Amino acid sequence: MNQFLWVIYPYLALTLMIVGSLYRYAHNPMSWSARSSELLEKRWLKWGSLLFHWGILLVIAGHVVGLLVPLGVYQAIGISASFYHTNADILGGLAGFMTWVGLAILLLRRLGNARVRRNSSLSDFVALGLLFIVVTSGDYVTLVRNTLLGPYEYRATVGPWLRGLLVLHPDAALMAHVPAAFQVHIILAFLLFAVSPFTRLVHIWSIPLAYLRRAPIQYRDRAQYRTRAASDGDREVL
Repeated sequence: MNQFLWVIYPYLALTLMIVGSLYRYAHNPMSWSARSSELLEKRWLKWGSLLFHWGILLVIAGHVVGLLVPLGVYQAIGISASFYHTNADILGGLAGFMTWVGLAILLLRRLGNARVRRNSSLSDFVALGLLFIVVTSGDYVTLVRNTLLGPYEYRATVGPWLRGLLVLHPDAALMAHVPAAFQVHIILAFLLFAVSPFTRLVHIWSIPLAYLRRAPIQYRDRAQYRTRAASDGDREVL
């Protein structure tokens, strides 16, 4: 079971995510979007989307710093374990809570607004619900478990395991004695990766770099535009 959970299962989830995303892009590229429901309801979406997207970017950055940077790097530059974990819990807790609030607003909006609910698919509820569960489990680890029991040095176990997974040399033994709350959070996260190609989450691969160099869109009042066009036509006749 240890080998399955920390070697076979992660690779199955990542393979499904990559192959499923490529298949969807090749065979149904028009579905490669978040299918915005802004026209159906805007007020709740504005706050929920802002909190979620900014929060999740900060959460991802925190995971990269905490899991992909080896423990020896922190020790070499003089960052103590207590300093690291204190700041990780405070900053990570704030980012996680921001993400959780944003997801809660989006979930309540999708369930509570009749127009949005009628125009939602099963995959929309699966994606949003699973995201909410994953973020809740992460917030529990950061805000509850670490506060009550003290920080766990995941940089010595989960970090090396994840880096080994990425270079195709995972060590399942590193995860054998990781606290259950961390294990559940990781298992749920890989489940989210596995289902992402079949939901609106697939749009995470579409980085809108072209937006930065796109020409600005100009809006004109239709009535004034007609009046101005008619005036220009009259001058041409004269």
